[in-house]
Amino acid sequence: MKIVIINYGAGNIQSIKFAIKRLGFEAVLTDDVNEIIAADKVIFPGVGEASSAMNKLRASGLDTLIPTLKQPVLGICLGMQLMCNSSEEGGTKGLGIFNVDVVKFTNKVKVPQIGWNEISNLKTNLFTSVKENSHIYMVHSFYAPLSNETIATSNYDVDYSAALQKNNFYGTQFHPEKSSVVGEQILRNFLTSNF
Repeated sequence: MKIVIINYGAGNIQSIKFAIKRLGFEAVLTDDVNEIIAADKVIFPGVGEASSAMNKLRASGLDTLIPTLKQPVLGICLGMQLMCNSSEEGGTKGLGIFNVDVVKFTNKVKVPQIGWNEISNLKTNLFTSVKENSHIYMVHSFYAPLSNETIATSNYDVDYSAALQKNNFYGTQFHPEKSSVVGEQILRNFLTSNF
């Protein structure tokens, strides 16, 4: 199985690569279009600020490639947010895969939200063998509101999408690579399930 992590200069890439290796798989870091197209599974990471990350995707042409991918794709954190229609962060137009607009938490709560939080209302086999109200690791100031594409929810001031899914595209607001045993199970599900 060929696993590709999209390398566009905006991601916590090494920790994802190590997490995949712990599960007994190897992943290739690349921005090569042909390698990405040929992969069995694609991981689209992201840490940082939305508009500058989107500019990097545009500069490499990955903004037009990613929405056309046919294999399972997993966006993580900012990667998931960039797969949405837009983000309030930097007034950023997203890839338009998920039909939802990313917004900022209100000033009623401390941002960014950093630390462990519960996920619930788990749907799809991305969450096979994951218990309701399991704890995962979050670091974010912006969130995707609940939508028809929500497959897991979390709460920080409001209920929001902890994970999204549309067709072959999946996204997690949390970092599975930093979420201990639960995160490893979610990554394993993504890598081994026939979506």
